[in-house]
Amino acid sequence: MSSPNIKEVVKEKYGQAALRVTSGGSSCCGATASSGLGCDPITTNLYDAAQAGQIPEEALLASLGCGNPTALAQLNAGEVILDLGSGGGIDVLLSAKRVGPTGKAYGLDMTDEMLALANENKRKAGVENVEFLKGEIEHIPLPDKSVDVIISNCVINLSADKDRVLREAFRVLKPGGRFAVSDVVTRGAMLPEIRQSVLAWVGCIAGALEENEYRAKLASAGFETIEIEPTRIYRIEDAREFLSGQNIDVDAIAPQVDGKFMSAFVRATKPAACCASTCCS
Repeated sequence: MSSPNIKEVVKEKYGQAALRVTSGGSSCCGATASSGLGCDPITTNLYDAAQAGQIPEEALLASLGCGNPTALAQLNAGEVILDLGSGGGIDVLLSAKRVGPTGKAYGLDMTDEMLALANENKRKAGVENVEFLKGEIEHIPLPDKSVDVIISNCVINLSADKDRVLREAFRVLKPGGRFAVSDVVTRGAMLPEIRQSVLAWVGCIAGALEENEYRAKLASAGFETIEIEPTRIYRIEDAREFLSGQNIDVDAIAPQVDGKFMSAFVRATKPAACCASTCCS
């Protein structure tokens, strides 16, 4: 699909998810939601009881992430945090508590329904050092060198222009700032038609990068100290219900799919100082 079409599909999907939460449901999508069996293995059990107890239930129900960047990222008191694709606000609210009243947590989202839900969750949580911004992750509405840490939870994979997203992340980070996101990535090559079928399941809509391509794009944007740490490796059984509903012979494609899709924690750093005129833009 073209970039505008992808954005419209993502807006519709996340808008519907927010409305389901506000009407008393959950944000689950795909075959598992329609079957009444709950969320799929990608989006479940990402936050422990202690974290869940810090935020409104609606923030947890609205999560469509594939990881828990707030548990893995180093966040310090007084820092400025930006969550790309903040949804119902779960990671923003958790981050705000960790950076404390002298810090700030921004959430950026392009979906009106999610922004409304996030602001309501902010009100319920009684958190003051939070601000939700409307915009696209390819065009971050913040100044250069204004953010200490960028987090994101299974959103960058949805962008049709990941190079632009990573350049924008680099731009708004302060020198020495950290990129610390959860995302879906793939490992190794597979047939395009199989990749397309499985990516329809991973996060419901996805355009996951192969892990080495992700590293290359981060390096091209200017980042260094790049690490990709698998947090969940998906097995073919995880996708069986969804793929069977699409009339795909799951057993036939299993050898090309099993273990090749994973949630990962992606870390990188903006250089603290450099001599090139453009490297700290």
